[in-house]
Amino acid sequence: MQILSVNDDEFKKYGRVVDNVDFTELIQELKRTPIPSGVVYEPAVKELEALPIRLDISSVVYGEMPIQIGYCNGHNSKLNALEYHRDSEINIAATDMILMLGLLTDVNDDYTYDTANVKAFRVPAGTAVEVYSTTLHYAPCGIDGKGFQVAVVLPKGTNYPLKSKHIRIDNKTASTSNENTGSSNINEDALLAATNKWLIGHAEGGLDDSAYIGLKGENIEI
Repeated sequence: MQILSVNDDEFKKYGRVVDNVDFTELIQELKRTPIPSGVVYEPAVKELEALPIRLDISSVVYGEMPIQIGYCNGHNSKLNALEYHRDSEINIAATDMILMLGLLTDVNDDYTYDTANVKAFRVPAGTAVEVYSTTLHYAPCGIDGKGFQVAVVLPKGTNYPLKSKHIRIDNKTASTSNENTGSSNINEDALLAATNKWLIGHAEGGLDDSAYIGLKGENIEI
């Protein structure tokens, strides 16, 4: 697929380049974190959160909201799923990487989404981007088989285990019902996978049985 740049006008639908904060110190500390063969996500990392820039990000980017700083590192080349939050997410790249993104407005009433709508954007090392709350996203992809390191900033408490019961569905039954009736009784609550995290998975994405499988089409590989 075509790889666009976060500096292209097309990216403005999905987010923006954050250029009013100096992320140099955060990137230097991020480079000390491991790059596994798979993908690992840590929602909050004390070494990153101890940096003075945490106050700048909270104040300037999030309007004094409490935040958490973690990372997503590893090797990945596939879409696998798409998620969204009720707030923007800041990604600070220590390495070149690619984000595959979609628009929440393209999600159907039954919470399915055609992966043909996904766009890919290259994020150069040293660049920070804000991914809007209306943007579907998931784990980054490396370039030419190389690993990636990206700091992930979100409102405090995001992506932690849920504390109460939420709707869970049988993906096979739901799919058959939708095909037979042409309608859906899927509730958005069935997508909630963690605090402030709504997830739409692909059947080939390797997700656990509790994930809502709603991505239709190719599990895109970069």
